[in-house]
Amino acid sequence: MAVAPHAGACVALCLLAACAAPAAAAEGDDERPVTAELGGRIHWDFAEFDNDRRGTPNPDDTEVRRLWLDVSGKFYGWGYKIEGDFAGLQDKFSGDNVEAKDVYVTRDFKAGKLTIGQFKQYFTLDDRISSNYGVFMERSMFASSVAPLYRLGAAWITARDQYTIGGSVYSLESIDVWQVKGRALGARGTWAPRHDTGDTVHLGLSLAREYYDHPGRDGANGLRIAPRPAGHLSDNSRATLVNFNRGLDTDVDKYSLEFALARGPVYLQSELSGADFDDGSQRGEIRSAYGTLGWFVTGENMPYDTKTGRFGRVKPSRPSGAWVVAARYDTIRGKQHLNGAANFSDVSMEQTSLGVNWHLRANLRFMFDWIESRNRDRLAGVTLDRTRALTGRFQYDF
Repeated sequence: MAVAPHAGACVALCLLAACAAPAAAAEGDDERPVTAELGGRIHWDFAEFDNDRRGTPNPDDTEVRRLWLDVSGKFYGWGYKIEGDFAGLQDKFSGDNVEAKDVYVTRDFKAGKLTIGQFKQYFTLDDRISSNYGVFMERSMFASSVAPLYRLGAAWITARDQYTIGGSVYSLESIDVWQVKGRALGARGTWAPRHDTGDTVHLGLSLAREYYDHPGRDGANGLRIAPRPAGHLSDNSRATLVNFNRGLDTDVDKYSLEFALARGPVYLQSELSGADFDDGSQRGEIRSAYGTLGWFVTGENMPYDTKTGRFGRVKPSRPSGAWVVAARYDTIRGKQHLNGAANFSDVSMEQTSLGVNWHLRANLRFMFDWIESRNRDRLAGVTLDRTRALTGRFQYDF
């Protein structure tokens, strides 16, 4: 892309700060004005598919899903983080070998924290949980295809003992994906009346209003929602839920209601979500819901972070590691129609997943997910695709 040099600049800064990290750490003073710490993650995935005869089959494959390096620290009272994903380097034909992720500065105040730059927006519990910590390899279909993800903007969050309130104004562009034009604002509030170890109740509400400028015209990307129902490598099982690409300015309202419960070794998470699209001549809507039930076979519990209103890192309680088994049902449906007319598109997707996690260490994990997905054209009353997949991951972060 034309902006790939921007990502390269971020990576260069990342490597420069990494070289400075040992010198900064050598001072051994918590009050030093400049610090730098190197971090990263690697997620290596595989997928084996059992495809039906509808459509193009998904090929069995492996991929380095994430190869992230980051530098974070403080600079004279400001916090910062520079993070890049190097997974694209495995594809020699790609023009975008490095993708910028978090690239921001922060400032702490008594009332809260200010963030400026590129960062993941405050929207949905499932998307706010780190990919290092989620019990499934994939987030819900709504979180993976509708949530705002990494965008350029400014945000504020206030965190107290039982609640968080966060909001942001952001561009619909990112450092690497500049063809999406528009602006937006979002907010998320969470409340955890109980948040003790092994006894957590979480409630939350996420809202966003996005204004897309002429999608599909003058170089702007079209606005198309098409989740991957059987994992990241199931491109051939995607189905289009809504598609706005006629060059008309499009407004989108998004929401998600969050609920989670952690009681001893049992973990429950669920959300009801939706999005409404309007370009003045046609409208679309997406409705989605999922429910996840997990159980720590070895007796650990799901830790909760009150500062961010999300769940965090599992720490094994025994040398042999922690084992988690989980089940999830996930459904999403999209409709689209011209103003004053009947729907011309009505497509639903559903997914049932069973997962096993082995946390050998707090930062070392093996994952296996079995997925069964089905896409249906509700207007025609036919099944478009049915796919089963066995997916797995080796994961390490530092």
